[in-house]
Amino acid sequence: MNKVLFFAHLRDAVGEEFLKIDASGKTVAELKAELVRNYNLPKLDSVMTAVNEEFAQDDEVIQDGDEVAFIPPVSGG
Repeated sequence: MNKVLFFAHLRDAVGEEFLKIDASGKTVAELKAELVRNYNLPKLDSVMTAVNEEFAQDDEVIQDGDEVAFIPPVSGG
């Protein structure tokens, strides 16, 4: 199982701070596509992804027990 964390507007869209999902063996891109489909999220193309608190690319494979976080871009000044 994997803990998937959401920040900012993604948290609001999902309605939870995190979900427990079995994402092991999937790439980050595959997980993003699944989340968009299942939770009616906006496209996650511009969202930063971290796996175990380190930024990850879309082709990184998620392992069992990994923690995945989705962090939308922030604006402000």
